[in-house]
Amino acid sequence: MELIEMKHITKIYPGTVALDGVDFSLKQGEILSLLGENGAGKTTLMKVLYGMTQPNSGEICYKGEPLRLRSPIDAINKGICMVHQHFMLVPAFSVTDNIVVGAEPHKGIFLDKAKAKREVQELIQQFHFNIDPDILVERLSVGEQQRVEILKALYRKADVIILDEPTAVLTPTEVEELFVILRQLRDSGKSIIIITHKLKETMELADRIVVLRDGRLVADDVRPAEVTTEQLSSLMVGRQVDLQIRRPAKNIGEVCLKVENLTVMDHGQAKVKNVSLEVHAGEILGVAGIEGNGQTQLLEALTGLCQPKSMALTLNGEPLSGACDVFIHHGVGHVPEDRLAMGLVKEMSIKDNLILGYHRQDRFCGKGGMMKQAAIDGYAEKLKEEFLIKTPSVNAPVSSLSGGNQQKVIIARVFSQSPKALIVAHPTRGVDIGAIEYIHQQLIDIRDSGAAILLVSADLDEVRTLSDRIVVLYEGQIVSESMPGELSEVELGLLMTGSKPAGKGETHA
Repeated sequence: MELIEMKHITKIYPGTVALDGVDFSLKQGEILSLLGENGAGKTTLMKVLYGMTQPNSGEICYKGEPLRLRSPIDAINKGICMVHQHFMLVPAFSVTDNIVVGAEPHKGIFLDKAKAKREVQELIQQFHFNIDPDILVERLSVGEQQRVEILKALYRKADVIILDEPTAVLTPTEVEELFVILRQLRDSGKSIIIITHKLKETMELADRIVVLRDGRLVADDVRPAEVTTEQLSSLMVGRQVDLQIRRPAKNIGEVCLKVENLTVMDHGQAKVKNVSLEVHAGEILGVAGIEGNGQTQLLEALTGLCQPKSMALTLNGEPLSGACDVFIHHGVGHVPEDRLAMGLVKEMSIKDNLILGYHRQDRFCGKGGMMKQAAIDGYAEKLKEEFLIKTPSVNAPVSSLSGGNQQKVIIARVFSQSPKALIVAHPTRGVDIGAIEYIHQQLIDIRDSGAAILLVSADLDEVRTLSDRIVVLYEGQIVSESMPGELSEVELGLLMTGSKPAGKGETHA
């Protein structure tokens, strides 16, 4: 039975046709994977279904009846809920409070706390979520927080659950646990749509695959058992892409970036505890770990964004300290973990974002602080072509770009400065397979040019493919160091959660 039918959906933004007459359907009791490059229209299509965006034309039918969605409230009331990539939870609230907020049961004019807790507990038991309804969300792991988001949808009687990049920050073990939950939901009659870029997970989980490219539907009834990942990547980007090919460093040089005794405090707690590490010129050192184990503080200390309690840092043998502008001046490039919060100013143009942080260089800024617009325009056009940034104009706001192209703006800005050392965080989070391939190649190229790269990523496939050495960060400490292939994905995942792989004895120091 077709639970949802979207017919001839068209959405036009100034200068862009985001959706071009797309037909989309969802059956009751299926897991559907929605694939496509950044800018293909996946998120826009789901925003239309969730009532966040109004189409220029087309219609939606739900259970055979025409449906007009003016806002997400309309969608939720019809049983359509969306779990966003960035969770919308209040850390200081309990699990129960987060789940029922906005839909609280009442006894007269007062909140019926007993009923709220009872209903949440029943949902937790029904779907075997194994979460304490009274615990504060801030004490939960990322995977557990995601379960709370799913429980929020179930509490609101959702028949359709849309998940945006649900495994982006999960360990392999958490991914498997999530898949068990999603299959249980499907078997109970729920319909699930997953927006993802991970083909391996799509092949394992989905009942059916829908592929969009450039705002058009290119395939709507692909069965995982009947295709390969190579064929899926070809449908998405028009050619085959292989992200699993390792290209080890050939010319690793002397130590470039050396960190000793790094300790970072945050609200009275040590988030990074006496960490020491070295990155050689021409090498990628991968840092694997679950978010919240000190990665953010490590990155901030190594880019001048925070003042650590203790740290001895040298770049090519010379001591380095100070604010982020000092680090930039001495050749430390930074691709931040949150491109919108830390990497871009979304109200500014693409060309202005391409020189952000480097805008005081003589080639961009004249005497008296006057910007050299002609030079900036030429530079931006050059980077647009060189780094394949898809935009009709570098004068457009950077917010008009897809996530993958926003990431390319940051990559272009930093890599074009030929940094001596590069601190890179989650370089391909939320970007499509074509952009992933491109960004990986850029990282390899800049490594092979002699730069030292520190790569922090929650994507273990990415860490294992790109890194020349791998360390695992757990609770602010390095608990393992290994070479690629020495530890399996599962073994690395166990180390990331504080466990030791069976038979491995003591972890590497």
